[in-house]
Amino acid sequence: MTGDIETLEQLSTDYQESMPADLRETKSFDWFLEAVYEDPKIARNAHQRVADMFDYYGTTYDETEGVVEYQLASEDPLGDGENTFYGKIIHQSIHEFVNKVKSGARRLGPERRIKLLLGPVGSGKSHFDKQVRKYFEDYTLRDDGRMYTFKWTNLCDVIQDQDPADDTVRSPMNQDPLVLLPVEQRQRVIDDLNENLDAPYTIQNEQALDPESEFYMDRLLAYYDDDLQQVLENHVEIVRFVADENKRQGLETFEPKDKKNQDETELTGDVNYSKIAIYGESDPRAFDYSGAFCNANRGIFSGEELLKLQREFLYDFLHATQEQTIKPKNNPRIDIDQVIVGRTNMPEYKDKKGDEKMEAFNDRTKRIDFPYVLSYEDEANIYDKMLSNADVPDINVEPHTLEMAGLFGVLTRIEEPDTETVELLSKAKAYNGEIDEGDDIDIKKLREEAEATAEIGEGMVGVSPRFIGDEIAEAIMDSKHRQRGFLSPLTVFNFFEENLEHHGSIPEDNFEKYYRYLETVREEYKERAIEDVRHALAYDLDEIQRQGEKYMDHVMAYIDDDTIEDELTGREQEPDETFLRSVEEKLDIPEDRKEDFRQEVSNWVSRRAREGEAFNPQDNERLRRALERKLWEDKKHNINFSALVSANEFDDDERSAWIDALMEQGYSEGGAKEVLEFAGAEVAKAEMED
Repeated sequence: MTGDIETLEQLSTDYQESMPADLRETKSFDWFLEAVYEDPKIARNAHQRVADMFDYYGTTYDETEGVVEYQLASEDPLGDGENTFYGKIIHQSIHEFVNKVKSGARRLGPERRIKLLLGPVGSGKSHFDKQVRKYFEDYTLRDDGRMYTFKWTNLCDVIQDQDPADDTVRSPMNQDPLVLLPVEQRQRVIDDLNENLDAPYTIQNEQALDPESEFYMDRLLAYYDDDLQQVLENHVEIVRFVADENKRQGLETFEPKDKKNQDETELTGDVNYSKIAIYGESDPRAFDYSGAFCNANRGIFSGEELLKLQREFLYDFLHATQEQTIKPKNNPRIDIDQVIVGRTNMPEYKDKKGDEKMEAFNDRTKRIDFPYVLSYEDEANIYDKMLSNADVPDINVEPHTLEMAGLFGVLTRIEEPDTETVELLSKAKAYNGEIDEGDDIDIKKLREEAEATAEIGEGMVGVSPRFIGDEIAEAIMDSKHRQRGFLSPLTVFNFFEENLEHHGSIPEDNFEKYYRYLETVREEYKERAIEDVRHALAYDLDEIQRQGEKYMDHVMAYIDDDTIEDELTGREQEPDETFLRSVEEKLDIPEDRKEDFRQEVSNWVSRRAREGEAFNPQDNERLRRALERKLWEDKKHNINFSALVSANEFDDDERSAWIDALMEQGYSEGGAKEVLEFAGAEVAKAEMED
């Protein structure tokens, strides 16, 4: 065996260093009081702690969109980027979610509301919710996110009927130790803390002790003649509290079950039947604080498919949100402190929204839309992440494969534009940032039109990334089965077409429309494949540079109303309009828009010059594309088109050179041969027709 190996000693040391130094220690209440004066943020409530958590892992600000991107989602530092989120529209949703949490931290109202993540299946809302819980666990392990709770000790010394097994009892709600102070004395401490607090919020804590702790406090105060110091010094120990979803402490997920197998005690807790024989049914010590709201206290409650719950269950959320209390059966009310997050899909939301009996519940929710990604390149990044996280066989993903898969998904999600001047494909490209200067496309107007026509919002319906990801996976395994070492768009398209009607989440009414969108994507891919083949067949960097310089010389002369020296005769002459139009027509620029385009490239060259950058047509996408097509027109008459699609000429020197050129663009050898046969046949057909 070669290379370094991990030793048990090193593994143990690394784990020990990752844990808080005081995780296993017990402290006195005096210590806690001193610590909280030194760092008032220890006493934050759940909304404040979660709000600070988002900032802790880093932020970047998108001035154009006015959106804060939180790095726990945009970069995933804990997972080395494995669970990143793509698309401006998703980061807008995350930005909106965090703003509601931060508003709750300032007691502006959202702290008394359910943060309801609404979106279609596969839109990322569950993934984001899980990510938040994962980072909250980590944050509470760090010094910046630390929090403490307490446990009662030596109870049998004072309380005669206390079960010896309960001589030490941890705070069943993991409450902040400040609640051990009576309200008046507690407020004096809090006032002091707020004077030293450097935060956009203030510390508040008006909670009562949970019923069991209140029972112990009353008995102990009676024993010590209301000497609170004696109680806290002799019977209270402070311990570090770390959120842990597996242990159901500070984090809880709750999901709907069959009506017959679920009752409200799963949320609020129930009688501890093993203690009834010891303490009696009405004794607060005989209550089991195992409800989901109890477990989530001081952290995050996550309700999966929340609106699938029966109406009776949702009523429990009314007090949990508005009053921040729960009212279990056979037990006094209990104060809670948690960020309540719910997730739901579209059908359940529509059903509950139209239910008049749910008006009070609906009024206590803050909806955050989680739509599908509407930029096909961002969508492609989702699939690329899926592949990078998986044990993918040795297979080359050919150029345009993931982008075209993403384009199909986006076309099913965006609203058909109202204006006749913009087609659906053009709108999808505009949403992807593919807008050239001079294009008559107003993205803001398109979005406003879509919001007006969409039932809930644009991107809330369509084909999910799960369907597309599943078909990509099937296409990969099929390619391996057929011993093809590459995955091409053509293979993925075939799987889309074969399985579209077999996917349960796609309504039958949409089949015909989606097949039409798939044909649109095929045509778009054909154009891109042809462009790649043209690039391989006729690409000449030196010639493109020369033609680009010539074009700009004539453009500048045209704009300045000047003459230019003829390359052959040396005489001064007018700019060559025929040459200029031969370039511009390759981009379908009409005669009445030529001046706009010329001014556009002139401004681009001027900006480059001011920045000290030399002219290079490769750096301007539109100009490069036009020059490549012009070069193609000049060279195509010398190309043997029959060799493009001849399966018997793979060893031909000319064909091999084309394959090499395509491989330089990212194609595998097999993929290059496929695209030559596919796009080459289209090129040959078009040239023969010409």
